[in-house]
Amino acid sequence: MRGALRWVLAGALSLALLPALASHALAGPPFLTDDPAPIDFKHSERYIFGTTDRNAGGHSGTGPAIEFNTGALPNVHIHFVVPYASSSPLGGPFANGIGDAEFGIKYRFVQETNGRPQIGIFPMAELATGDAAKGLGNGRTWYRLPIWIQKSYGKWTTYGGGGTAINKAPGMANYGFAGWLVQRDFSDKLTLGTEVFYNGPTTLGGRHSTYVNTGGYLKPNDNFNVLFSIGHTISGESHAIGYFALYWTWGPKAGEVPKISAAPETKPAQPATRP
Repeated sequence: MRGALRWVLAGALSLALLPALASHALAGPPFLTDDPAPIDFKHSERYIFGTTDRNAGGHSGTGPAIEFNTGALPNVHIHFVVPYASSSPLGGPFANGIGDAEFGIKYRFVQETNGRPQIGIFPMAELATGDAAKGLGNGRTWYRLPIWIQKSYGKWTTYGGGGTAINKAPGMANYGFAGWLVQRDFSDKLTLGTEVFYNGPTTLGGRHSTYVNTGGYLKPNDNFNVLFSIGHTISGESHAIGYFALYWTWGPKAGEVPKISAAPETKPAQPATRP
């Protein structure tokens, strides 16, 4: 996403090489909070990324992982993530292998104007492709159903929202999440943002987590970006998280595809957390 500084209210993730727990899913790179803006029609983007999450129970992460998004229709993009995951619980054996894959569809149904924000939904399925017995997956497919809203003001962009997660795996719980972010373009090469993100208890008998997460984008050119974030919880379960990614985007040049809307881009160069 292009744009300015962000903040959030709801659970958290993100920074250089951020291994994630099975109960967490990535959001809008490099943040936990997502936005309603799909990538442009007939454009695509790819991330190679890593994550890390340290907590009282040990350490988990992903990397390398691949995210791919494509603008399948105007105001719609299709989203895939395939991670290589690792798990190192306190007192337990280290394990690594394929983690849970992710599939989602982002749909923007309200366009941004001078007087109104853009609004969209981004339902996702976290597919049970990782080995839950080794701590590399959830053990059962689960779902996230969020709604996101965004408004830009010159070099500043703010967005956020929330939703619910439905997780019926043994020992896991349904929970709510919400976040808000503010970001600012400091130049055409650098965007920084901060979010506050809340995650309800993800396990039966577990506690909530509220994160403060800071990160941004370095944009050497329009087709390549470097994304990063780092954060920590300020209440609930203790987590230290991080995310780092290399990002590429491609598609028809201006004038080759009819313009669909005047809504501002929200991805770094078009880059594209999740709760």
